Amino acid sequence: MALPDGVSALMHDVAANVLVPRYRRLAQGDIAEKSPGEIVTSVDLAAERRLGAGLAALLPQARIVGEEATAADPQLLDAVGRGLVWLVDPLDGTANYANGRGPFGVMVALVENGVPQMGWILDGLEGRMCFAQRGKGAWRGYQRIRCSPEARRRPIAALGTHFLSPAGRERVHAAAARHLDRVPVPMCAAASYARLVAGQDDIALFQRSLPWDHAAGALIVEEAGGRVTHWDRSDYRVGGQGSGILAAASPALWEQAAGILLGPAAGLAPAMARAA
Repeated sequence: MALPDGVSALMHDVAANVLVPRYRRLAQGDIAEKSPGEIVTSVDLAAERRLGAGLAALLPQARIVGEEATAADPQLLDAVGRGLVWLVDPLDGTANYANGRGPFGVMVALVENGVPQMGWILDGLEGRMCFAQRGKGAWRGYQRIRCSPEARRRPIAALGTHFLSPAGRERVHAAAARHLDRVPVPMCAAASYARLVAGQDDIALFQRSLPWDHAAGALIVEEAGGRVTHWDRSDYRVGGQGSGILAAASPALWEQAAGILLGPAAGLAPAMARAA
């Protein structure tokens, strides 16, 4: 079985046999706080174990860096931008899942020397798979996809500002309100990137750039014709120095968004320095 199909089959298996059976069936003891404001469930841990074992069998020469393993051992991130690495988010949108609502998903990326080479995003409820391979395009299921943003007078933007200070959030949204129609963020990066390639959203802004949250989605958006960068306007890279992420469904939309959100009015340059 080819590697893309093998990873896809593994992710579908984990969703069908680990995520979905426990959805809306978690007991109180299945949920814990792994850091202030961040929860983990027994499903996250079980899914990561199963994904890790399957990925190791498919490509044993690649190291595995999973979200939950890194929470237990942060040093796993030290060399994430070097060599061949599997990045694993076993349950993206954990808070949604734990509260019995969507969206949530599974994300896997194969990264070489900081550059995503393949990326998979599986919608946990709908079973829709998005996949991209560097230089070869992006697919939803078996259909080749290209971002086709509608010619909206005001682009639709999902702005992930909840990790900013209250004053920082107010400043970003004040700058955006003059030019963009803002929609609530789905609290799930897997859904945010899928919405860009589906034409539902035009722009997505993220403050945190944890690699398992973005490597797959950034590749899918770029291979579908969009653009993804850090807030300093450098190309997205795993393990690099850039922080914050701005993604858009086309280069023209990225330029428009950058002029609004990465300029002085939004004040993200100081926020970027604090987050680094």
